[in-house]
Amino acid sequence: MIVQTMDGINQVPIEDIDLLLVSTTQAVITTSLISELVKSQVKIIFTDNANEPVCETVGYYPNNRDVDLIKKQFQWDEKRQQLLWTKIVASKIVNQINVLSIYGVENADLIAELDKLEVDDVTNREAVVARKYFPLLFDNKFSRRDFSPVNAALNYGYSILLANVNREIVSNGYLTYLGIHHHSNDNQFNLGSDLMEPFRPVIDYWLANQNFKELTPDVKFGLVDLLNLEMTFNGKEMLFRNIISEHVRNCLKYLSGETDEIKIEVELKNEVPNNAINGHV
Repeated sequence: MIVQTMDGINQVPIEDIDLLLVSTTQAVITTSLISELVKSQVKIIFTDNANEPVCETVGYYPNNRDVDLIKKQFQWDEKRQQLLWTKIVASKIVNQINVLSIYGVENADLIAELDKLEVDDVTNREAVVARKYFPLLFDNKFSRRDFSPVNAALNYGYSILLANVNREIVSNGYLTYLGIHHHSNDNQFNLGSDLMEPFRPVIDYWLANQNFKELTPDVKFGLVDLLNLEMTFNGKEMLFRNIISEHVRNCLKYLSGETDEIKIEVELKNEVPNNAINGHV
């Protein structure tokens, strides 16, 4: 891939790219490059004038797409879907509790909600916890519905996370449309929206330590670079990008009946990530 800027021309091997973020509406990208990137299963995310991610590329015909896999996906056992969703929600809430612990915030209320979690989260503990969690992490007036720099950054980080999860789903030969909990006709990434949930708190964890007044390029870079954050996943030290890959594979194997066990255990390090930008934005 050849990149030309005001500072000169650079070349980047396509095989070294997992995700390409086009964070300006002034960029020009050739259809030839888009085609080659998609063939190499590289996600491309485009942003709008407000620098919000608005779309990403999805290849029509991944090299490993198998009709048998698609048939299997349509026939996933409902009980397995419910149990996996329960595991996902439990892991997400545990990670939210841990984020609050890292920042020394009282989390007994969230622990009490976790104890109420039922199979398939029929009582919607996920939403109940979210309403309590964000004001505790940021401030008591904080709402995810507000137009604020923090919400813009959260949405940006979640978009990067979703794109990487979608990439892994497609690279394993499955469809992103068919979710286990999300079933919106307007969302072509229902499955990605399901499988990404345990890792949203990773984005929250990093942003809660930053001091910024707008979504600057430094903040965006920090959010993208979180993919290189080291964490512990199911007892192993791994980079975040590799954790996403393993998590998606594990979930797909469980849903397809290739294994009867599924673990989703994430341990964040109680320290500021190396890509901290405090005081510089």
